Amino acid sequence: MSHELTLLEKAALLSGANIWQTRAVERAGIRALTLSDGPHGIRKQLGSGDHLGINASAEATCFPTAATVANSWDLELAEQVGEALGAEAVALGVDVVLGPGLNIKRSPLCGRNFEYFSEDPFLSGTLAAGYVRGIQSQGVAACPKHFAVNSQEHRRMASDSVVDERTLREIYLTAFEIVVRDAAPKSIMSSYNLVNGAYAHESAHLLQTVLRDEWGFDGAVISDWGGSNDAVEAVRAGGTLEMPSPGLDSARQLLAAVAEGRLTEAELDVRVQEMRTLIDRIDPSLARAVDAQAQHELARRVAEQSQVLLKNDDALLPLAEGTRVAIIGDFAQTPRYQGAGSSLVNPTRLSSALDAVEGSGLALVSFAQGFRRSGGADETLAAEAVEAARAADVVLLYLGLDETSESEGNDRTHMELPVNQVELLNRLRQSTDRIVVVLAAGSAIEMPWIDDARAIVHGYLGGQAGAEATMRVLTGAVNPSGRLAETYPLHLEDNPSHAYFPGVREAAEYREGLYVGYRYYTTAQVPVLFPFGYGLSYTTFAYGDVRVDDAGVTFTLENTGDVEGAEVAQLYVGRVSNGVHRPARELKGFRKVRLAPGETATVTIPFDERTFRHYSVAQGGWSVEAGEYWIGVGASVEDIRGVATLRVEGEAAAVDRRADLPSYYSGQVAHVSDAEFEVLLGRALPAHTEARGPLHANSPLLAMHQAPSPLARLAAKVLRSLIDRSQRRGKPDLNLFFLYNMPFRAIGKMTNGAVSMEMVDAIVTLVNGKHLRGIGGVVSGFFRNRRESKRLEAELASTASAPASSPASVRA
Repeated sequence: MSHELTLLEKAALLSGANIWQTRAVERAGIRALTLSDGPHGIRKQLGSGDHLGINASAEATCFPTAATVANSWDLELAEQVGEALGAEAVALGVDVVLGPGLNIKRSPLCGRNFEYFSEDPFLSGTLAAGYVRGIQSQGVAACPKHFAVNSQEHRRMASDSVVDERTLREIYLTAFEIVVRDAAPKSIMSSYNLVNGAYAHESAHLLQTVLRDEWGFDGAVISDWGGSNDAVEAVRAGGTLEMPSPGLDSARQLLAAVAEGRLTEAELDVRVQEMRTLIDRIDPSLARAVDAQAQHELARRVAEQSQVLLKNDDALLPLAEGTRVAIIGDFAQTPRYQGAGSSLVNPTRLSSALDAVEGSGLALVSFAQGFRRSGGADETLAAEAVEAARAADVVLLYLGLDETSESEGNDRTHMELPVNQVELLNRLRQSTDRIVVVLAAGSAIEMPWIDDARAIVHGYLGGQAGAEATMRVLTGAVNPSGRLAETYPLHLEDNPSHAYFPGVREAAEYREGLYVGYRYYTTAQVPVLFPFGYGLSYTTFAYGDVRVDDAGVTFTLENTGDVEGAEVAQLYVGRVSNGVHRPARELKGFRKVRLAPGETATVTIPFDERTFRHYSVAQGGWSVEAGEYWIGVGASVEDIRGVATLRVEGEAAAVDRRADLPSYYSGQVAHVSDAEFEVLLGRALPAHTEARGPLHANSPLLAMHQAPSPLARLAAKVLRSLIDRSQRRGKPDLNLFFLYNMPFRAIGKMTNGAVSMEMVDAIVTLVNGKHLRGIGGVVSGFFRNRRESKRLEAELASTASAPASSPASVRA
C-alpha cells in the first residue's frame, strides 16, 4: 500500500471532513476518524451534527461529571470510569473521546466548572490521568482538554489569558503535565483563548517548547471546535488537526504558504505524520463488551463514593429504617444530573429520588414539588410543601442550581441558590427542624441559609444513577467518603479572582497569580464556609505517629467509630525558610483508605520530583530551594492532624523580591495594582485595542454593540435580546451563547467551507460601516470560494483514483 501523498492531500488531512470526522485518503491507508464529546459519557450524535449538544445523540451511560468524581479522590475509580467510557466509545464507533476536561477552577463562576475536576492541579492531573489510562486501555484515543489557561466562558474564543510564566507552569500547566507524563494521551485539545498574546492552537511556546520538547508528548494536537485561528501558524507552531471542517479553505491557505515560501513542506509533513500516528495507535479490537446494566451500576458506585456530607448536626443521618419522610423539591422528581452544552449525554436510563426511595427502607409520607425550577414565587406549591412536611419525621429537601445557571457558553454572575428555594427552606424550618438538604450543583454555592438545615448532602451532578447513590447515603447503606475538591467561600467577594473575573475586554488578567482557591484562603487567612478537602463521615478517624524522611511521610490511620468507612488522608507542603513567594500550603499527595471499625493501617505518601519544586523564571526551569519545609497530613487543608518539618537539599534560595511583589509575598492578592502585576509578568500589560479602533476578524460578535455600522449594532441588540428571552424561559439557547461570544473568524471555521476567510474579512468591513465594499467583497468572495473549492475537491477526487506512482505524489 502506498504511503505517498500529494501536497494537497497533506494540507487537506489537517482539517476535518465534517463536524465529527477527519478526512480519509484510502489509497494511502489513511482512514477517517470519528471524534465525539465524552467527558462523562459518549455523545455520538445521530443525523445532523452540532458541537453544542443541541441535536439528539445515541444513548450512552451518563456518569457523574468530573466535578463530582473529583470529590471521590479515588484514582482507581477514575480509571474505571475511563475504561467504561472507552468501551462505550468503541461500541458507538467513536475513535477519539474528547475528554477529560481538566482546566483549573480559578473562579466558582466559570460556567463550565461542572466539567472540570478541581482548583488544584495535582488532584486534577492525577484523576485525569486515570481517565486517560482507562479510556486508552480500550484501544481508542483520549483527548484531554482544554490546553490551556481556559477559565471563563465569556469571550472564550476571543480573550487573551494574561498570566505570568511561573503561575502558568505551576497552576495551569501542571495538571496537563501529569497527564502527559503519567498517562501518555494519544491526542490533546487546544483551547479557544489566546495565552499571552498567542492563540493556544498556534502557540509555539505551549505546543512545541512545553508540550513536545519538555514533556515528550508525541501525539496529535486537535483544536477545539472553531478554535483554529491561522491554519499556517498552527502548522508551524504544533497544531495538528483543525476541527470541525472549514471546507478546503484552510488547505488553500497552506498550499499558498508553501508556494510562497512562508511554510516548508517539511513542516507540513511533521503534522501529517502526527495524524498518521494517531490513526495507527487506535485499535478497537482491545475493547471489552459493554453491558448496560453493569455500566449503570458502575455509575451508581462512582456517585456513591463522590457524595459529600457537609453537615450532620446531632447525627440526624443516617436515617433509620421506617423513618417517615416527606420528599420535597422539583429536583427530586426531575433530577439535575449533568451540565448543559457539548457534554450533554442521552442516558440509557435515569433514576429520580422518587424512584430511589422505593425499597430504601424509608416510608414516603408524601411528595411535594415545592417550587418552580425556573424561579419565581408560587404560593400554592410552597403551601403544599409545608403541609407535607408537617406529616413527616424528616424532610428530604432537594435544592440546587437549574440548567440555566451552569452552562457551557455562559458564566454565572453570582453563587446564590434561587430565591424561591431559599424562601421555601425558611418556611419549612418554621414547621420542623429535621430538614436534610440534598444539593445538586456543579460548582460552589453560598449558603447563608445553612442554619436552617440539620444536615446537608451534596451530590453534585451525579449522573444517571446519582439519585440512587444519594438515597443509599441517606439510609446508611453507603458511608459517605467524598471530600470537596474545591473551596466553598463564605461570599463570592472572598474569592481571589473576584475583581478580575471574567475579563470583560480582550484580556483576562490572572492577577491573583499562584493564589488560586485554598492556596489563597490559607495564605491570606480568609475564613471559608467549607475548606478544600472537607467532608464528614458516619465514622471517625484518628491520625498518629507521623514520621517524615527524604522519601515521604508515614503515619497511622485508625477507624475509631463503629462502622466501616473510608478516609481521604491528604499531604500538604509549605516552605518555612525564606525564598521565592509561595502559598502557605499546597497539596502534594493523598491516599483514600478504607477501614473496618477499630482497624488501623500504616499509610505512606511518597514524595516525588514535584513535591518541593517551583518554577524559576530566571533559570527557565524547575528548581528546588534548599531549606526547611513544613509537612502536614490531615482530613482537609485546614484540618491538619499531624505535622513535621524536613530539611530539603537543593539550590540556594532565590533573591527575596518582597519589596517589588508585596502582595504576592503576603498572599493579599485580591486587589493587585497594574504596576505590581507588570513586575510579576516581567513586561507591560497589553493595550486594549477594541475601544480605539475598528472591529477585526477576531473581535467577538458581542463587540458589534460598539460597531460603526448601525446594522451591526442592531444585529447585536437582537442577538442579546434572544439570549435574554431564552434565559427567562428557563431554556438557555447554547447556540446563541456561542454566537454572541465567538469571533467573526469562526464564521469561516464553523460553516463547512460555505464561508471563506476572505468572506469573513468582507463581513468585518461591512460591520465597520463600509457597506458597499463589504457586500461586494462577500459576493465576490462567495463565487471565488465556491469555484476554488470545487477545483480542489475535483483534484482530490482525481488523485484518489490515480495510480500510486503518480508523479504528482510526494512522500509524507
